[in-house]
Amino acid sequence: MYDTMIGVDLAKRVFHLHVASMTGHVRDRKKLTPLQFRRYMADAPNCVVVFEACGSAHYWARQMMELGHEARIIPAQYVKPFVKRHKNDRNDAEAIVVAAQRPEMHFTTVKSEQQQARAVVFRARERLVNQRTELVNALRSTLYEYGHTFPVGFGHVKRIAELLEAPECDLPALVVTECQDLLAQIAEKTERITAKDKLIRQLAKESAVARRLQTMPGVGPMTALAMEAFAPDMAQFSCGRDFAAWLGLVPLQKSTGGKSRLGKLSKMGQVDIRRLLIIGAMSRIIGRARHTIPDDSWLGRKVAMKPKMLVGITLANKMARQIWAMLTKNEDYRDPALVGAA
Repeated sequence: MYDTMIGVDLAKRVFHLHVASMTGHVRDRKKLTPLQFRRYMADAPNCVVVFEACGSAHYWARQMMELGHEARIIPAQYVKPFVKRHKNDRNDAEAIVVAAQRPEMHFTTVKSEQQQARAVVFRARERLVNQRTELVNALRSTLYEYGHTFPVGFGHVKRIAELLEAPECDLPALVVTECQDLLAQIAEKTERITAKDKLIRQLAKESAVARRLQTMPGVGPMTALAMEAFAPDMAQFSCGRDFAAWLGLVPLQKSTGGKSRLGKLSKMGQVDIRRLLIIGAMSRIIGRARHTIPDDSWLGRKVAMKPKMLVGITLANKMARQIWAMLTKNEDYRDPALVGAA
């Protein structure tokens, strides 16, 4: 369908292009500004344009698709082995084309504007949570220098506030003032996190996919939003196991000589969805939820025999495969135990 492939090494001010035939023969090399690149591609015949995954790759991929080209995004780690000798922008553009022409190569799905917008909201909340954690740790470490120890966790901030407000507080006045300032910053971050949570719940209500995902136990608005923001089209995976592997919820393989050797969790996938699925899985097997698990069920037998964290990761893997089935079949969650009984 296309006879030309263009590899583009993106940057802030200058783009390097490597133009080649689909068989790899070099046709041209160019160094263009973003404006010149847009004009060049508007006049060029329809072709395959390949970008290395970076901050602006999805934006430029959408721009190329609007101009009638086929846009692809290739992960940076798949390009690196094809860079010849010295690393520079010119060689990077050539390596992008060489890597993209491999028949077994995997590409990143181009995200829509809506997907990127939801990812921005998700990242904003994560950033606020990290900033609040930093403030809480700074507060705990300050008090520790004066002999007051508090457990790790945001839930103990109230106890710290009670200490600072107590009449018999033995801390210097200057330290009390600084700790109260930290408490004020923590309260401000908490208020903003609460606002983000409200926005995320609203976004989850507006999406049919998010509503469907939340029919599964252990999947809430946060996980549903992460799925919409970071997960590609489920049709790209031939089965649920492939999706679980994409998330990194599979053992790390170190097999050789025909012998299969499986290690720890690979963690070679999408970290946000993987983390939230594990948290959701753990919420189903600890605390009060533990008493609702039938002893003769698959999950009940696992909890009785294995460590809880191991069961949680196993359950997260199963949840990922179930999510793939739900989205590919456009069905809500159905309890396997009830389906088997029927």
